[in-house]
Amino acid sequence: MLELAGIIILGIIAQWVAWRLKLPAILPLILIGLLVGPLATLYTDDGQKLIEPIWNGSAGLFPGDGLYYFVSLAISIILFEGGLTLKQSEIRNVGPVITKLITLGSLVTFFGAGLAAHYIFGLSWQISFLFSALIIVTGPTVITPILRNIPLKKDVSAVLKWEGILIDPIGALAAVLVFEFISVGEGQGYTQMALIEFGKILLFGFTFGFTFAHALAFAIKKNFIPHYLLNVVSLSVVLLVFVESDIFAHESGLLAVVVMGMVMGNMNLPNLKELLYFKESLSVLLISILFILLAANINISDLELIYNWETLGLFLIIVFVIRPLGVFLSAAGSNLKFNEKLFIGWVGPRGIVAAGIASLFGSKLLANGEPGAEYITPLVFMIVLGTVLLNATTARLFAKAIGVFLRKSEGILIIGASKVSRLIAEYLHKNGRHVVLIDNNRNHIEKAKKLGLQAVNANIYSDNLSDNLELSNVGYLMALTGNSDINQFAIDRFKEQFGENGFFRLVNADEMNDPENNPREGLFSHTDDFIKLMEATRNYPAINEIDLKNQEHFEELIAFTKEDDDIIPIFLKTPDGNLIIIPSYATEIDNITEGFKLVYMGKVFDTELLVEESSGN
Repeated sequence: MLELAGIIILGIIAQWVAWRLKLPAILPLILIGLLVGPLATLYTDDGQKLIEPIWNGSAGLFPGDGLYYFVSLAISIILFEGGLTLKQSEIRNVGPVITKLITLGSLVTFFGAGLAAHYIFGLSWQISFLFSALIIVTGPTVITPILRNIPLKKDVSAVLKWEGILIDPIGALAAVLVFEFISVGEGQGYTQMALIEFGKILLFGFTFGFTFAHALAFAIKKNFIPHYLLNVVSLSVVLLVFVESDIFAHESGLLAVVVMGMVMGNMNLPNLKELLYFKESLSVLLISILFILLAANINISDLELIYNWETLGLFLIIVFVIRPLGVFLSAAGSNLKFNEKLFIGWVGPRGIVAAGIASLFGSKLLANGEPGAEYITPLVFMIVLGTVLLNATTARLFAKAIGVFLRKSEGILIIGASKVSRLIAEYLHKNGRHVVLIDNNRNHIEKAKKLGLQAVNANIYSDNLSDNLELSNVGYLMALTGNSDINQFAIDRFKEQFGENGFFRLVNADEMNDPENNPREGLFSHTDDFIKLMEATRNYPAINEIDLKNQEHFEELIAFTKEDDDIIPIFLKTPDGNLIIIPSYATEIDNITEGFKLVYMGKVFDTELLVEESSGN
């Protein structure tokens, strides 16, 4: 009981430490597992592990094959959740560089690391290529924390983010297929019978995954499952698919759940997001338990096995030769600059899927007497720990050294994706500014995306909003919702993180009636709140520009806009095309000369009326 409770407590502590230090959670989890596992034999009085995963006659948590079964079921859930995140539309939209990275780049890693493992360690081709298939995977859980606080050009962060998301299930699928190919050849060689067995694995894996995905989706759409049971029923179906597929074709369960996740992820399911949240929460708990157990299950003899120069050589080849080679080949002919390719080649930490499946497959092949199987788990764990440590400690410094670190974040975050926000964002986008819209209204987000805008369906009260890599180079914050409390909350919470160059919100009705208390973060005008912006947008859905002659001309125009509800000033455009957000205390802006432009929303200025008013004064 003490060991089980200890694993859960230590796992959640490790997750919290990772969050506080902005590190991938896998790093403290594996380190804790090593400390209470193999390394504990060096400092405990009786020379025993503090946590022994497998029952050895006097101590241990799982008797017989219990640990293997637990790991199998846990990995099946994690892989299903990973499969849910892979969408065909995202593959089409991420661009040729990312598509090549998850195809050509994966092949470079697969063959390059396989050759290196074979010739450096003398492993069989089967084991060597199983190792290389396992280290294809990077994964969002290790990429996101590393890049979270590194302001990068949008293209660079997008490549790394989408590579991690898309390659997770693809790499897992490759590893599963290689393992199953090895399994069917055991004891009978790679004969026609073995190939038939491998075909059965593919057949049943894809068939069960595809069939049950559609069956579960049908049940969800027809409301056959009550809402409060949706998550647990989905979990039980995943486990059912894993077990049943394995019964019909041994070792086909993992393939089935990956396929099931991919198929369901590409369906228009009403509760898919909620299902993902549940699976993510469950995955956090399983990962916390799993990796402490897996690291603790490693023995000192396993660590001694790779404590040599050959291991260092393999690590250096993978990190400094194979990864950069795959990136440069994939990015050939793209718009990425040399230093940007170099940075992407530097950042390639291996993740949770690699370590989890490695332990699962390694222990299985070792139990079956496969020569060289003892190297799989420690070598993959070494690559995972080494790459995570290297990238977590050097990525920021390396980004600065090669010039991809953004000195000033020029991106603009707009809270709210209403028609007003979309109109402003579209203008910003057309003028070369990186702009991101955030709204929890899915309809608003879909409309923004149809305009070619970057939009995120999220709740600003969510804790993981700051994890979104689209926001890594944001330096301006604009709160444009119709709710003044939400606007103020956005300013209070995110002004330091996303508003280093300026943070603004719309004035509320009370502030409009009390211009003496014009807030310093007020946006556009102290006479225009969200309702007036919506009315102006409804009547005149356009953004216009007017040339400015001098400071006096600007002040005259601003004064005129106070009298006309259908004209709302929003930006100043400098002679070199730079955009300056106009605050509600716009009269404090000075040094305006010929060449500046006033950017405004609403109807076109009546210049003749302006001339008449000017003459009358």
